[in-house]
This record gives sequence, structure tokens and C-alpha cells, in this order.
Amino acid sequence: MVKAAYVHIPFCEHICHYCDFNKVFLKNQPVDKYISSLLVEMERTMKKHPTTALKTVYIGGGTPTALTSDQLNTLLRGMKEVLPLNDLEEYTIEVNPDSIEEDKLSVLKNNGINRLSMGVQTFKETLLKEIGRTHSKASVVDAIKRSREAGFQNISLDLMFGLPSQKPADFQETIHEAMALGVEHLSAYSLKVEEKTVFYIRQRQGKLTLPPEEDEIKMYEQLLVETQKEGYQQYEISNFAKAGYESKHNLVYWNNEEYYGFGAGAHGYVNQVRYQNHGPLPKYLKAIEAGLPPVLAEHQVSPVERIEEAMFMGLRKRRGVNKEEFKHLYGRSLDECFSKQIELLKKRGLLTSNEQSIKLTEEGLLLSNEVFEQFIAVLDH
Repeated sequence: MVKAAYVHIPFCEHICHYCDFNKVFLKNQPVDKYISSLLVEMERTMKKHPTTALKTVYIGGGTPTALTSDQLNTLLRGMKEVLPLNDLEEYTIEVNPDSIEEDKLSVLKNNGINRLSMGVQTFKETLLKEIGRTHSKASVVDAIKRSREAGFQNISLDLMFGLPSQKPADFQETIHEAMALGVEHLSAYSLKVEEKTVFYIRQRQGKLTLPPEEDEIKMYEQLLVETQKEGYQQYEISNFAKAGYESKHNLVYWNNEEYYGFGAGAHGYVNQVRYQNHGPLPKYLKAIEAGLPPVLAEHQVSPVERIEEAMFMGLRKRRGVNKEEFKHLYGRSLDECFSKQIELLKKRGLLTSNEQSIKLTEEGLLLSNEVFEQFIAVLDH
């Protein structure tokens, strides 16, 4: 039974230089039509793949708070009517520091949102401009203050490291400033230069100066040390939480569980089928209007693929992969599936194991992609 849903809002008031997510400029877009189409997709999906109760919902983008308060209210009220939300444990929406006014906070609170994920990336003003962000350090502080006053007690900040010309000292200062705000959760990701982004174009033109790899490693090591000092538990490679505030929705992904994906460009995983919706807005809207599923592509996940995914997704968690749970879910033991790979990685000092689980070592954290590659396309179909 599917217990999680992701909802995509593709509209942005500006485009960040690193972003390759499915998004469009907000101006002159058919926002109201998109919201109604989104609700139609949800209603049709519930008829085709019903569930009794969702436990987590995550509304991302794009910039969900680029919508007006009335549009947000229409979306959230409509979702209550078509999705089983009465037993929700975690209801997250992404917010931008400079587009989260009091009226929008009130709408979010009144409609049951209980977790805010705020895109901050850095507190250094020059870096904010370099990556194409429009907010300031002061607007972040103000947004968190207003969110607290509105009653939100679960706030997450997204940070980035390895940004152009960023120094380890810059990132350490950002970590300190983020934790000083008393938020419950931090996510921190290294910059990846993706195609179709401003940074990609600049890189090809030789106009993008990125930190050396040793500086990027140092930034990640700083992250591990500083968060631990302040009582944040690292529960996943890039995620840190105060006790009890781990992201339940993201754990759905890392536990290799199924979830609905609603909206243009959204990905979902239902009945062992992974699917991706049309990204371009006209194609998504046209499919909904024609009474068709807005699906661009889908892939039936084989039993072998499920096992491999469970391994490299599960190893992202600091608790690792539980041996008993793995055998219960997939009918085969870890050693039966991956003994050769596990022994090789243990000899390299990248994995450690005991009777209960297998997980990354501290060195394995730094070379996690090398570890994950060992579990892809290695089992016989």
C-alpha cells in the first residue's frame, strides 16, 4: 500500500544558476489551470491505484510559494478532498525565504502543513548572487522568525557546498549560522554541474571556477564535525536532524518504498513500476485534458533491480541495511546476493558489518558513489 506522495509545482519567479529541476518562469503561466489539472491527476490516480491513508506528502518545485495565497489554498483544500490525508504524519512544503509572507504561512498552517523546507544554500551574500539566488541572509532570518510565529515547529534548511570560489571557511560559517537559527533539520549537498543550467554553459566557456576536490572534501568533513557538536544526528549521507526530526518522506525513498508522483515532470513508483510524467507544461496539461495519464515513460522494476536498489539506496542511511529486514523483504540474504562486493569493500575500509547490519564507514561516506557502483547490474536476472 502506497503511503507517500510527491507533488511538483514547476513555477519559479527566477531560475537559479545550478538548477536542473523541471521549472518554468511564473509570469504568464496558466497556474490556475495547472492546479486544477494536478487535482484531476490525483483523483484519477486514487481511482486506479487507491490507498487507505497517506503518511507523508512533500510539495516541491520549482517554488511552491511562488503561488499566491489563494492559489495555495485552492491546491491544499483540493488535495484534502481527493487524497486520504487524515492520518498524515509529515506534510512538507518547500518555501523560498523571499516568497513566504504571513498570508501564505497562515494558509499553509490552516491546511495542515507541519514541516517547512527552506532553500538557503549559503549565508554569504556574494555567493548568493553568484549562484543566482535573490534572497539575503536577513530574509532567511526573518522568514524563520515569521514561520515560528505562525506556529511551525519543524523547519529544515537546504545548504550547498562546493560552490564557485567557495572556501572551507565560507561553508563553515554557513553551517554555524544555520545551526544558530535553531532549525530542526539540515540538508547539505555538493554542487553538481548539470546540463541545461547556467553553470553548465559557464563551465563549457571556461568561466566557472569551482573549489578543488580537497576543499570540497574538507567542507563535507566540517559538516560532519560541526553538526555533531550541536546535537544533529547524521541519519543519511546528506541529512542531519535533531532527535525525532528525521525526514519521514525522504526515508521512503531511501527505504526503497513506493510513492505517488503528481505534476509535470514528477517521478513516482507504484506497483513496482517507476514512472515519469511529461515535463513540459503544455504536454502535461494536454494529457490531463484528453483524459490520459500524463506519463512520459515507465519502467517495470524487476525483482533483481529491486534488490540492487535496496542496497545502494539503503547504504545512504547511516544505520545502513538491516540484514533481517532485507531477507524478509526480498527472500534472499545479503551475503547470498552480494558477498563478493561486500568483502571487497570491507577490505578497502569502505564498509563495515555486524550481525544486524552493513553500513558505510567514515571513509565510505567520502567515497559513497564508488561503493554504490559495486551493487549496480551485478546480479543475474
